[in-house]
Amino acid sequence: MNNQKTRILVLLLFISFQTYAQEDEGEYITFNDRKNVVHGVYFGINMSYGEIEGEDTYIGGLKLAYVANQQFEVGFEGKFLYSEQNIFNATNTINEDLFAAYGGLHLEPIFFSKSKVNLSFPLLIGGGAVGYIDGDAVRRDEDIDIDEDDVDAVFVLEPGMSALFNISRYVQFEAGIKYRFSSKIELTNSPVDRINGFSGGIGVKLGIFNMGRNRYKKKID
Repeated sequence: MNNQKTRILVLLLFISFQTYAQEDEGEYITFNDRKNVVHGVYFGINMSYGEIEGEDTYIGGLKLAYVANQQFEVGFEGKFLYSEQNIFNATNTINEDLFAAYGGLHLEPIFFSKSKVNLSFPLLIGGGAVGYIDGDAVRRDEDIDIDEDDVDAVFVLEPGMSALFNISRYVQFEAGIKYRFSSKIELTNSPVDRINGFSGGIGVKLGIFNMGRNRYKKKID
């Protein structure tokens, strides 16, 4: 008789425990914070091709930026430009090419950020230096001496449009076109007065684009 009472008591305790557990579990909901604001940071490398005054121009760039909620980037971008102008300088009897180094604030609003392919509109606002170097010496891979008289300061505004391909949480490819607006160059006997021009290129971004993917339990009111 005592054994039977013991079994009944154990069964009642077990049923009570299960009922409490189910009621307790029902008071919470599991959610994923990726639906909330997420943050990211990345380092980018890019290269592009364009023309200045109809001559081949090559551009390489580096970028460090913060990404807010996969919808907006802000950071710093630096670029180096080399244009094969092949301008004959009678004074020094050399063929000169154009170069420029510039950088500044990088801004980039992003649309369709939850899709595998995004659309963005990058903008670079900055400045740097532009000048001429001995193009033949560059092609012969010789040491280059740059005279301060052959260099001038330049302001650059470079808007564009890009397609962003989300490969993973850590890797993103980009491809797009840009147009470069510059201030006037004031160099002696320079046939090029601005470094304006279109360019098209590709790049890769390495970093974390959506930090904080942990799941949490939130109590239901």
